[in-house]
Amino acid sequence: MTVPTRPAGSAVLPSPGLLVREPAADEAPPRRDGRVRFLLRRPGLVVSVVYVALVVLAAFAPQVLAPGDPATGVPAERLQAPGAAHVFGTDYLGRDVYTRVVHGAALSLQATLIAVAVALVVGGLVGVLAGFVRGWLDEVLMRGVDVLLAVPAVLLSLALITALGYGTVKVAIAVGVASVASFARVMRAETLRVRQSVYVEAARSVGTRWHATLLRHVLPNAAGPVLVLAVLEFGLAILAVSSLSFLGYGAPPPAPEWGSLVAEGRNYMAVAWWLCAVPGAAIAVTVLAVNRISRALDGERSR
Repeated sequence: MTVPTRPAGSAVLPSPGLLVREPAADEAPPRRDGRVRFLLRRPGLVVSVVYVALVVLAAFAPQVLAPGDPATGVPAERLQAPGAAHVFGTDYLGRDVYTRVVHGAALSLQATLIAVAVALVVGGLVGVLAGFVRGWLDEVLMRGVDVLLAVPAVLLSLALITALGYGTVKVAIAVGVASVASFARVMRAETLRVRQSVYVEAARSVGTRWHATLLRHVLPNAAGPVLVLAVLEFGLAILAVSSLSFLGYGAPPPAPEWGSLVAEGRNYMAVAWWLCAVPGAAIAVTVLAVNRISRALDGERSR
């Protein structure tokens, strides 16, 4: 007896009102290209990611993009305009501006990473303690955060640099301490939100120790918005570090920091505009690219 077979792709009615379609034999499974479509619809995000990747490469391996010495110049080639020999021109000592900008990313980005790390660790710790422990500790810590918020970040950074001294690392620490309040407030708010969740209450009801609850449930679920804030603060930290370097609080010459490059070129604006324009454009584009990536991460997190 031959059992009749049903053609591929036909509909089956296992129960009244329910239509189930069997896949055809030659039908390809749907491709998971959601991420590709997401990137193709956002060319600005793709450009930002590529640019930030190049900046990170310049920060940790500047010889790959600019193998020359940023401190060596040819006096006969001083103040040459951008051209084939020197893409971004030369400065008042005949040094290649492109090489100095690429090598300047190392100092500027490393200082920015230190600043964001200090703000993230200290601010996150303060926010977690205030939101998880509550009580008098919450009041004391948040009043201290309010004091930090009452002082402008630039003035607080200048005061800390005056106490710590000059230097790239000290500038980074000062900028990081000035940003602690933002991280503390966001981390406290997220900790309070997660602390009232059902799974946290269930963990407490079965006798889970407080440190286990904090590490397994509270921290992983409260860290998302704080990490997005860290990416956003990365751009602000670049501006803060470059501003203090412009004022002369960073690495001493001839170290090529982005802020100090702008400060060196301001005296030659009338005859060599590129000395200020190129490092200034590097700062501006880096901040915009980081902010674009931060917006994308925030949008994906909120879905």
